[in-house]
Amino acid sequence: MSSNTNVEVRRSSRRRRTVSAYRDGDRTVVLVPAALSSAEEQRWVERMLSRLAAREERRSPDSATLLNRALDLAERYLDGLVRPESVRWVDNQRNRWGSCTPEDGSIRLSRRLAGMPEWVVDYVLLHELVHLIIPHHGEEFWDLVRRYPKADRARGYLEGVSAAARLGNAATDTEQTTVDDDRDTVGKRELPAEDEG
Repeated sequence: MSSNTNVEVRRSSRRRRTVSAYRDGDRTVVLVPAALSSAEEQRWVERMLSRLAAREERRSPDSATLLNRALDLAERYLDGLVRPESVRWVDNQRNRWGSCTPEDGSIRLSRRLAGMPEWVVDYVLLHELVHLIIPHHGEEFWDLVRRYPKADRARGYLEGVSAAARLGNAATDTEQTTVDDDRDTVGKRELPAEDEG
């Protein structure tokens, strides 16, 4: 377990067979059955942290992959009208999801997007691609953005994330991930039979 990871373990007498984990800002919350021993708890915390990190790494593509995604989006939805020169993650965007510089064709995505569903990241990429063509948020801008089929859904998702952050609502954190299925939520992991109390 990383020493810079702030972990909160919550035990529940109602929880019998599952262990779940999610990110809450810079903290990781791990939910475990109350009956687990300290050694079992530590093992599950490490396991869930490892799974969260692996999931986040898979969902946080490198700059070359982001650029390729942006180029593909520009071709599919903007008829190749724009060709970005670079796309990269940045850590200094706390109040916006992305930004761009039309003069050099660069796009920057907030690292807060890392771990969010691909269709949300693609929406932000497309939004910034359109800004490389149109600097304002007028009707022409939104007409191009709406070519992306999940534009409204992604916009609503991001508005929800922003609202939850303002309210301090940890339960809706976007980096909660379910280990057992393909949902966007690392959550419920069944304990092996030998770990049942």
